[in-house]
Amino acid sequence: MTAHVQDVLTFVQQQAPFGQLADSAADYFVEHLDIIYVSAQNQAQWFRSDQPQLYLVRSGHFDLRSERGELVTRLAEGDYFGYPSLLTGEPISNQLEVVQPGLVYVLPQSAFDFLRREYKPFEQYFVRAHAKRLLSSHYKESGNSWSERPVSELMSRAAVTLAPDASIQEAAKVMKKHRVSSIMVTEHDQLSGVVTDRDLRNRVLAEGLDPARAIGEIMTAKPKHIFENNRIFSALHLMLKHNIHHLPVLSEDRMPIGMITSTDLLRQQKSDPVQLIGRIYKACSYAQVRQLAKEIPDLLSDFANKIEDISLIGQLLSGLSDALTGRLIDLYQQQHGNAPTPFAWICFGSQAREEQTLHSDQDNGLLLPEGVTDEQRQYFAQLGAFVCQQLDECGIRTCPGNIMASNPQCRGTLSEWCDRFTSWIHTPTPHAMLNCKIYFDLRFITGSDVLFGQFLHHLNEIPKNALFYAAMAADINANTVPIGLFQQFKLQQDKHKHKYLDLKKRGVVIINDVVRLYALQAGIRKANTLQRLQALKAHRVLSAEDIANLQDCWRYLTQLRLRTQIDKEGLPENCINPEYLSSLERHQLKEAFHLIKQAQQACAFKFARGSL
Repeated sequence: MTAHVQDVLTFVQQQAPFGQLADSAADYFVEHLDIIYVSAQNQAQWFRSDQPQLYLVRSGHFDLRSERGELVTRLAEGDYFGYPSLLTGEPISNQLEVVQPGLVYVLPQSAFDFLRREYKPFEQYFVRAHAKRLLSSHYKESGNSWSERPVSELMSRAAVTLAPDASIQEAAKVMKKHRVSSIMVTEHDQLSGVVTDRDLRNRVLAEGLDPARAIGEIMTAKPKHIFENNRIFSALHLMLKHNIHHLPVLSEDRMPIGMITSTDLLRQQKSDPVQLIGRIYKACSYAQVRQLAKEIPDLLSDFANKIEDISLIGQLLSGLSDALTGRLIDLYQQQHGNAPTPFAWICFGSQAREEQTLHSDQDNGLLLPEGVTDEQRQYFAQLGAFVCQQLDECGIRTCPGNIMASNPQCRGTLSEWCDRFTSWIHTPTPHAMLNCKIYFDLRFITGSDVLFGQFLHHLNEIPKNALFYAAMAADINANTVPIGLFQQFKLQQDKHKHKYLDLKKRGVVIINDVVRLYALQAGIRKANTLQRLQALKAHRVLSAEDIANLQDCWRYLTQLRLRTQIDKEGLPENCINPEYLSSLERHQLKEAFHLIKQAQQACAFKFARGSL
């Protein structure tokens, strides 16, 4: 064997999947490959749509792009491409773009087919790689939904600002010059307030106020705001909830960078469920709230037929639940008087993660200030009981575990809540771990955001030791994905002998649990699973590839789960019969479970060793 051939063989043996195969597989691969040098000038002669081949990059850098020019993946040393057409028989549709010329090993289809027949792990490797790429590319395409885009994409101009001592007349001139309907008031580059054209009409002209006065006197101080990387849907929900038409956008370091308006947002969407949120916030009676809630199932079913990625329904359902809760609390206070003390209504579980489905139940609680009296507690007991009952009548059923504000255990002061969390963390029994999985997903709904902020601060201060993380990891690994030997589905069977697998318990829940554990370790307070994964990129506890895999798997399983609920196949909640899926969908589902299992095992290995 020449030195050159030995070099090629050594390189091939170092690439997956040859480490799992007999040496004869790599020998066959090397014997049948061609070696080409690919540059921008000659690439057309090597890549023909009617001649599928397997390509292995030895050197250089290349971009694989779709027919529309979108980036599918970046290729470098050790990366394969060309296998989707070899596996499916479909024409080659992707295009190669040379970033840096280099050597590529080319294996003809006949040799690829031989290796598939003779070496099962070889075939499994490329089938899995194909399914993984399908998962990823599908969500790159469907991620263009208006609700998922960051709010920064809506801004067409930089922030228009003035200091609080600027005159009202100066503000009007600046607004006219820049053709804007609002202006941000800033001190030391931090947001202090907002002045809108409505303020100029109602607080200046209507009151006969001297236009030489400072805008600090008429501004809305401490306005609601949103951060540049938050989703458009979050901005829309915030504006509907608080009936505001101008929302300042801040950078992650709280610097004002722009303003979005209700007009900006309404241009992005025309969906009835979003319009329904606004109608709920304007409901004048309990009966009207309940009547509007009856529209939700049909509206969501219709909405699901209009969008590609129906995992967005979880956000809409949670937004609708937030609106129902907030409006019921407002109506209660109108009838029974304002709350005697500040309070924060908080939610847990799927509503907190903004991942509700049509079968989700209530998980909520009340946070009260220190020193609350027995008489004041009685007011909140009645409020909690009333709202939970009304939500049940609206179709959000009561929690079987009684995790609701109607339960005295779910109404407490800041110190009482913190004591509960401390006991779970320091005594990590199985029951305590179950509580952690529910209560550590929490989100503010309405009331005092200051009180809720204090609560989050205290939660972050509770020390968490290696024993706690190890117990959570062990609890996560007690659950298993429904895949057995030889990549076969492990199905359950109901009393009617219908076979199914549980997408929630055996898939989505595992992802949520794994991501929550990493988020807790990193001190991330976001509740939404996809937002947690995005935030974890800055902490380097998971690789970018692992994060992308978990994001794709979560979306895919959630989409299947929601479609099953909407189509009403007659199976138990959150379940699906894989026999009704296409061959391609079954490949995707198996790959999703495989990736979840890998993440599970990595989590157990990391935290069981106490490597914090």
